[in-house]
Amino acid sequence: MILTQHCESPLGGITLVSDGEALTGLYFDGQKHMPAIEGTEAELAVFETTRRWLAAYFAGERPDDPPKLALSGTPFRKRVWEALLRIPYGETVSYAALAKTLRSSARAVGGAVGRNPVALIVPCHRVIGKNGALTGYAGGLARKESLLALEQKNGPSSEAGANMGQPA
Repeated sequence: MILTQHCESPLGGITLVSDGEALTGLYFDGQKHMPAIEGTEAELAVFETTRRWLAAYFAGERPDDPPKLALSGTPFRKRVWEALLRIPYGETVSYAALAKTLRSSARAVGGAVGRNPVALIVPCHRVIGKNGALTGYAGGLARKESLLALEQKNGPSSEAGANMGQPA
């Protein structure tokens, strides 16, 4: 059963999706690659945890208690999303640097980043172009710019990939 909840954020509406126990999706309204979601509106503990996480994040804090996630995708996409989780708050990494750590192509990594099912919490907005350009964000470049500005205001920043953890 697919369960959903819609909430508002400073960057627009967000749809939360769950399997009943874990967060399986977090999509901005109008986001590219958002699947057609036919779920039942529900109030769940995971949605409450997610809303608290989002409130702290948008307040400029560094939320440290993310909701339980259940990411569904190919093994390669899951590896990319796990690597995204290791990009520290306030820092960025280039698609090329991320691809190098994953021993893949920037194009393949970009495709997986763009299909991240849990925006914000799995921080795909922290991936930028090789020369620092803001490229590609399924939620829209204006949102990506706002998210990076929020993090840079409230945390350390670095040159692309300078402090990127190595994937396992």
